[in-house]
Amino acid sequence: MSELRFMTAGESHGPRLTAILEGLPAGLRLEREDIDRDLARRQQGYGRGGRMKIETDKVEVLSGVRFNETLGGPITLQVINKDFANWNGRMAAFGEPEGASVTAARPGHADLTGVMKYDRQDVRDILERSSARETTMRVAVGAVCKAFLRELGIEVVSHVTTLGGIDVDMSKIDRSKIGEDIGSELNCYDADAEQQMKQRIDEAKAAGDTLGGIFEVIVKGLPMGLGSHIQWDRRLDARLSAAMMSIQAIKGVEIGAGFDCGRLPGSEIHDEIFVDEAGKVYRRTNRAGGLEGGMTNGEEVVLRAAMKPIPTLMTPLKSIDIKSREAVLACKERSDTCAVSAASVVGEAMVAFVIAQAICEKFGSDALADVKAAMQAYKERLAKDWWLHA
Repeated sequence: MSELRFMTAGESHGPRLTAILEGLPAGLRLEREDIDRDLARRQQGYGRGGRMKIETDKVEVLSGVRFNETLGGPITLQVINKDFANWNGRMAAFGEPEGASVTAARPGHADLTGVMKYDRQDVRDILERSSARETTMRVAVGAVCKAFLRELGIEVVSHVTTLGGIDVDMSKIDRSKIGEDIGSELNCYDADAEQQMKQRIDEAKAAGDTLGGIFEVIVKGLPMGLGSHIQWDRRLDARLSAAMMSIQAIKGVEIGAGFDCGRLPGSEIHDEIFVDEAGKVYRRTNRAGGLEGGMTNGEEVVLRAAMKPIPTLMTPLKSIDIKSREAVLACKERSDTCAVSAASVVGEAMVAFVIAQAICEKFGSDALADVKAAMQAYKERLAKDWWLHA
């Protein structure tokens, strides 16, 4: 059994982006349209920039799949960057670069630290790889993992809860509907809040500014017991948090009640445990966000991530020139005013990968039929009167 893992490669304006996903079971049926649908969702959203009008991301599958079915080997996914045709003189692998180098570092980006760490003289050597364009391949990988999870009755969905200081009214939202296509341009399920968010985006764009926000990822249908309390690096809450924090511009993650846990007494935080007439264990609240002791507890897993405003401002911030060390205004790259809705799709992808990884660790990863059988046997054991045999 191999560990489920993936790696991405490519630059924002390079010829293509690539991902290799290894360790997924054989026998999973894949549809290209499912991957392309999530790629399109990542590109959409009110406040996105001009790059999204150039690119129409479509996946190419180069290995690991034959006639819509996974083979058990590494799956190679690829997306062509159409904009490379306009950047060949600046991004070609060989020859001499055309045009001036970028030397005005942007506050809040990897620019300054990257050029110093890797001993580069052109900020483009850093910004091309640190760009959130890389998340294209994370979404492609996540779409494959979501197809795997759906086969097991598990669903991963997301929605935007805050944008530019505008909060959704959670009392208006039917949480069972999250994940359904409601035609929202911001992946927001509160229509009134969405209109206010759009207005805030328009104001920020006019001012040459950018906006951040918060999104929530929900995992439905999980069995109890994924992850482990045994070692720090096997705790599922830690792994999910790390995956969310790895997304560009994410600066905070909370699970369940999150930071409210530090403000309220235990009587208002911990989820009391009950048994129904059929002997099934359940909770009336889910402040733990579906995770206790580093393991899933059978409730929905709920995570939220805070995305900072994008560092590329059309009204640039003060910075320095990396060569002259003189004061300058930060460089301007074509960018978005707001990309929180896109980040929510990336969040889905990263959560789906970590959950799929935990599933494979517990139930195997060679053949889908074996995974299903092992998971069903485990659920049947949990459904028995286990406390009578303790």
